[in-house]
Amino acid sequence: MATQRPADPPAPSFIGLAADPVRWGLLTELARSDRHVSELTRLVDQPQPLVSYHLGRLRDGGLVTSRRSAHDGRASYYHLDLDRCAAALTETGTAIHPALALRIVPAWPPAARRGRTQRTRVLFACTGNGARSQIAEALLQDLAGDRIDVCSGGSHPKPIHPNAVRVLAERGIDIADRRSKPLSEFDGQSFDHVVTLCDKVREACPEISTRAQSIHWSIEDPSRAPGGNRATYPVFRALAAELESRVGHLLALIDAPPKETTRHVHR
Repeated sequence: MATQRPADPPAPSFIGLAADPVRWGLLTELARSDRHVSELTRLVDQPQPLVSYHLGRLRDGGLVTSRRSAHDGRASYYHLDLDRCAAALTETGTAIHPALALRIVPAWPPAARRGRTQRTRVLFACTGNGARSQIAEALLQDLAGDRIDVCSGGSHPKPIHPNAVRVLAERGIDIADRRSKPLSEFDGQSFDHVVTLCDKVREACPEISTRAQSIHWSIEDPSRAPGGNRATYPVFRALAAELESRVGHLLALIDAPPKETTRHVHR
């Protein structure tokens, strides 16, 4: 008597989410920068109700999150969790065969930039240059070494927050002697990437993100959290952890060989 073969488990949810051409277009756009719906509608060339529907599917699947703009509360920024995507891809490969499990390897070996004659220049911009952009600058400098020139500035500089110094010190990075800088200090300079970490700077100072390949990370200012330094320290720790992940993905993007990209999405 023949034994009955057990039923195959259902396909991982990532396959269904990524297989749709509109959702794939949204994933590829959000992989590079946080964006609001009107931008995504233009980039994937689809009507706004359809884009909102697919964003909802991606959000329900745990790949995308959204938050209201800190500058214009009528707009929401969508963010793709690349770490969740990596985990979903691992699950998908393993579901087919254990040998296909995704193995994460460092995406930024020094050899990846061999042959480049000029160092990439990156500018991190926010409002105060007292927390978010300072932490991002220090993390990228620590990760990339002297392979990349990194700067940061603010539209309205204010002193560096003690908790920003503290969370970096936990990682062996000392910024105690650094100063906050106005963005005007970098007028006339060229950058390969300008990363805005503040919705206000991105929306109120569009010229900041037109000088280079612009990337936006919609991140709340931790210094605005209620309470003293001790009470708000967990907010800064969460910020540093998020920026650590984002900076690692940014460096992988910088080191990736150039490729021809298209933005065609089938209706």
